[in-house]
Amino acid sequence: MHFLLVLYNKMATYSHSKISSFETCPYQYKLHYIDKIEPEVPTTIEAFMGDIVHQTLEMMYKNKRFKKRVEKKILIKFYRDLWEKEYSDDILIAKEDEGLKSDNYRKMGEKFIADYYDSHKDDDMTILALETQDRLTLPDGNSWHVRIDKLGCKEDTYFVCDYKSNSRIKMQEEADSDRQLAMYSIWVKDKFKDAKKVILKWHMLAFDKDITSERTEEQLKSLQQEIIEIIQEIEEATKENDFPTNPTKLCDYCLYKSSCPSFKHLAEIEEKPIEEFREDQGVKFVDEFSEIKTKLSELQEKQDELRAKLIEFSKQKGVDVVYGSNMKASIKDFDKLVLPEEDEDYRKFIELLKNKGHWEECSMICYPKVQSKVIKKELHPDLLKKVRLEKDKRISLSKRKDLEEE
Repeated sequence: MHFLLVLYNKMATYSHSKISSFETCPYQYKLHYIDKIEPEVPTTIEAFMGDIVHQTLEMMYKNKRFKKRVEKKILIKFYRDLWEKEYSDDILIAKEDEGLKSDNYRKMGEKFIADYYDSHKDDDMTILALETQDRLTLPDGNSWHVRIDKLGCKEDTYFVCDYKSNSRIKMQEEADSDRQLAMYSIWVKDKFKDAKKVILKWHMLAFDKDITSERTEEQLKSLQQEIIEIIQEIEEATKENDFPTNPTKLCDYCLYKSSCPSFKHLAEIEEKPIEEFREDQGVKFVDEFSEIKTKLSELQEKQDELRAKLIEFSKQKGVDVVYGSNMKASIKDFDKLVLPEEDEDYRKFIELLKNKGHWEECSMICYPKVQSKVIKKELHPDLLKKVRLEKDKRISLSKRKDLEEE
């Protein structure tokens, strides 16, 4: 009994947003779900608008369940009042530099609701639940949080519905591979034994269109295994405390951007006046490092160019030593090996090396390939015991994208 209790306590609850956070950026996952750090900004304008729209449509269907029809103007007023009550100036508007203000998003949400109302006011679907809060037990013993925006049915056909306020429409291929609603459908089939069919439905509010999809039992079984494997990755990362950052375009919408190692220094220097910015040690180091790397590259090009000129000069003069002020350059012929260039010819050459007994003395370890196989644990366990991985640093330079956009 004690063992079962300990095992139960070790089980965790996961969700679509939790898994997605880890896949998008492991470091963001760590800050939010492990360190439980409060972000400096409460939310993004896109998420805020989506939440207000959700609450408004929830109100519409709550009334509908009691056979009370809400007029569109009442719905719009509810939305406006809720926006006014909940909105705060510290909400992140990532596209503010493109001229977008909070009012633009408020009007967008208003249109979403008006269009949705016109398209769905006469739906004859029976509403079973709104914004569900339940758990699904996974095959590995962990739990999956089930939060369905709208669950309805028509006889033995059930509908798992999700409101999407995205500015990009979900394509059919995306819908057919979407995990979120597919996982919820497993819960529906478990809770409602009469469900012969479960249809996944996304209300794409920005386009006034509905996208639907279905899953087979085999697909759902495979999906659960996929989820379990991702959970194992998260557990391994937690054990090793290995949560690297993953800079992408989505970082502009991240609530933890100023706390992220990839942007923390940027946040610091953006607050400084120009004089202090120029004196910042990090800025100086990067600028000098970049300057030296550029010079080295230019010097390498110059060296290659001078090498070609020296060889040509020695040919013209018929000499093999060219003298300078303090140094001399010797130009000597040597035999340079040229391997077969065509893939098939190269493959046959390697086979011959092996067959004729020369492979061992001529081959050498490909370090990047071995390292990759060690990291992925693709080598034999006996080999893995002979090597180790240790943390190191590499530096790479790239253009600042925030300056390119200006």
